[in-house]
Amino acid sequence: MAITKDDIIKALEEMKLTELNDLVKAIEDHFGVVAAAAVAAPAAGGGAAAAPSEVSVMLTNAGGNKVSVIKIVKEITGLGLMDAKKLVDGTLPVAIKENVKVEEAEEMKKQLMEAGASVDLK
Repeated sequence: MAITKDDIIKALEEMKLTELNDLVKAIEDHFGVVAAAAVAAPAAGGGAAAAPSEVSVMLTNAGGNKVSVIKIVKEITGLGLMDAKKLVDGTLPVAIKENVKVEEAEEMKKQLMEAGASVDLK
């Protein structure tokens, strides 16, 4: 009878971290490969997640210069001026843009913070 994926996952759940580490090393040696850090980190780190490749830009506070923040939100989102104003004036925190590459999100955060807003990346 063949071993199923569920059987393997169940066996892995029951293993200690040192046993998982030894298993990864044995697989690397047997197949002549090196486990990528993103794959090895959860096994060796006890469930530590890899850094996300996409994040959401969250406006947490519009700050004192709302007009500038609204203009930047309009530019980032492609919304009309009134819709951008409603977004900034609405309930905070609010997602300005979702599923954005980290580099782009950092640039958006920088623009918004220069205008006086408080921004988080999630």
